[in-house]
Amino acid sequence: MGERQIPADVYYGIQTVRALENFPISGIKPLPIYVDACVLIKKATAIVNGELGCIPKDISQAIVQAADEVLQGKLREQFVVDIYQAGAGTSHHMNVNEVLANRALEILGDKKGNYQRLSSNDHVNYGQSTNDVIPTAIRIGALLALEHSLYPAMSEAIAILDNKGEEFQHIVRSGRTHLQDAVPVRLGETFRGWGQILMDHLSRIETAAEDLMVLGLGGSAAGTGLNTHPEYRHQVIAILSELIQQPLQPAPHLMAAMQSMAPFVAVSGTLRNLATDCIKISHDLRLLDSGPKTGLSEIKLPPVQPGSSIMPGKYNPVICEMMSMVCFQVMGYDTAIVLAAQAGQLELNVMMPLIAYNLIHSIEILGNTIQQMGKRCLADIVAIEERCRDYAEGSLALVTALNPHIGYLKAAAVAKKSLETGKSIREIVLGQGLMTEEALAKVLDLEKMSKLP
Repeated sequence: MGERQIPADVYYGIQTVRALENFPISGIKPLPIYVDACVLIKKATAIVNGELGCIPKDISQAIVQAADEVLQGKLREQFVVDIYQAGAGTSHHMNVNEVLANRALEILGDKKGNYQRLSSNDHVNYGQSTNDVIPTAIRIGALLALEHSLYPAMSEAIAILDNKGEEFQHIVRSGRTHLQDAVPVRLGETFRGWGQILMDHLSRIETAAEDLMVLGLGGSAAGTGLNTHPEYRHQVIAILSELIQQPLQPAPHLMAAMQSMAPFVAVSGTLRNLATDCIKISHDLRLLDSGPKTGLSEIKLPPVQPGSSIMPGKYNPVICEMMSMVCFQVMGYDTAIVLAAQAGQLELNVMMPLIAYNLIHSIEILGNTIQQMGKRCLADIVAIEERCRDYAEGSLALVTALNPHIGYLKAAAVAKKSLETGKSIREIVLGQGLMTEEALAKVLDLEKMSKLP
């Protein structure tokens, strides 16, 4: 295809240079954890191909050393291809191959670019294809992101919510349905309920992520395993399992593993599902903290920064607002993943670069967001106990407890009278002689009414 000048100080090669010319699109470079995933694959394949005699041992060792250097943080500035690039991810894949090849050449005492001795295609990429490496890298990258970011953040947030549940368990507040008065509930149970919601989502994500552990690596270009050693795929997956400490396994049908993006769609769907409830929780926190003088003001979120450039003393629920924004973005990424997943043809899906970025980035930003929510918001929430109690005792929905004793219609009349006169439910019931004071005290016991079965 002709020649290009390559700067002497870079470690990539001509295929990367062409990609830089062709795809100056967003300026967004590959996620570090995605680079890690690709390099881990290259390390594992180099080990196996060296042991099987498919490439010379000294070349195998040099590639492994180069991969280890990248995994330790070196040469990171060399992975430069825009995330919007050639379909299937060939440009990024060759960027990785070229960087590792040129660094391995230096390790062998040779010059960068001497591909007659050590080739990015013939050695670093031996027995591989973009078509099996990239879907494997998406799986590895997503698993790493889940383990390093989302799972710890969710576990910590669940623990914080459970602790707040214990701390606030004695506080009764008015429930609200349709944003109208409802029967009393415990503030502590509100927080414990949110913790249970996150725990359920964590379980769903972990279940969906199991499919990420089934790898089509070894399928080569079309799933037939062309140009691979018979033992290659089993051995390389065993080494990858050790490298990332996950029970990876070969796919039962390599063509299926390369063509279907279903595992990514499934995991993305659980992230979207989590995002919907995170938005709801963040909005609930904002409502409960609204005020401080003209809103509900049942809790106080920790003020983490000034809230206005003009109104002194104002603070805003900025962590909650940030969470909603991130969750909206995750939902957008999920839509793009779904569209990309159905856009493959025949033996290959050519939209994998988009899926790779959107899925792994969704995991990372959700993990970072939930971590900040726990650390900068949930852990330091303060309950305004008196305000909660006042709302609970003044709620018209207390008449619900009267239904078994005076009937629905009479209870409705009491509620209407209370709203018209401003008198409490208790005053009206006693004034009309509908119940004795002793019986009414038992029925309108807020502690008893708000206790979970």
